[in-house]
Amino acid sequence: MNNKVEDIKVEKITEGELKELQGHVNTINQAQLQLGQLTSQKHQVLTAIPALQVELKKFQDKLEEAYGKVSINITDGTIQEMPQDEQANTKD
Repeated sequence: MNNKVEDIKVEKITEGELKELQGHVNTINQAQLQLGQLTSQKHQVLTAIPALQVELKKFQDKLEEAYGKVSINITDGTIQEMPQDEQANTKD
């Protein structure tokens, strides 16, 4: 086994196979990149939700000051008086 460098034959896959292999690897890399981006976006949204809930609570308190303990339809804005037993359940 005393081969010289020029005696070594380098075998390669075909150009088509190489392109297909590179395509598969590239597709996986792109999917992993997208997953990382989505994970980052998910984290941003998850950390933003508590602040959004605080803002909603502040606005609900403002509406309660203006209209009392009522039920407000968020689709059309109509106000309905809450039954007494429901009002008692919503007290802090």
